[in-house]
Amino acid sequence: MSQNTNRTAVFDKLSQLDISYDIYEHPPLDTIEIALNYWKNIDSYHCKNLFFRNHKGKKHYLVIIKDTTPFSIHSLEKKLKQGKLSFASEKRLMKFLGVKPGSVSPFGLINDELHHVHLFIDEQLQKADKISFHPNDNTASLVINYSDFIKFLNTMGNCYEFIDPSPKNI
Repeated sequence: MSQNTNRTAVFDKLSQLDISYDIYEHPPLDTIEIALNYWKNIDSYHCKNLFFRNHKGKKHYLVIIKDTTPFSIHSLEKKLKQGKLSFASEKRLMKFLGVKPGSVSPFGLINDELHHVHLFIDEQLQKADKISFHPNDNTASLVINYSDFIKFLNTMGNCYEFIDPSPKNI
């Protein structure tokens, strides 16, 4: 799936759900450190999105946390009791979310028709008026109202829960 096709699918889904958004074009943003330079004038909570698999490869988790929040994979492993977690491969990213590395986004759920991916969402994000993600490619940031983000998630049908991602609280 090309970047334009991926983006178009996101835009089409948001339009179908009557969700308005703002789009901000930028060069590919491969790290949070680089992204912070481009996000500084965008009024929203920004997120990093991490895609994991359990040690058997049968369960997949999308973890969405505020951009600057520390995160411990080992703490999440203890909470899930699924054994060791690891980052999902490029093949799994494409299979379950339809995205390439560096472009992980909850908007990839439009490609998860079997609702296989479980989400863990940083509880801090509930305080946001607006929230931003890549539109399934890392050359733009898409900003939507937080309430519309929840509407999107509820429409997608994947299970999600809020967590305190700090290492001591997961």
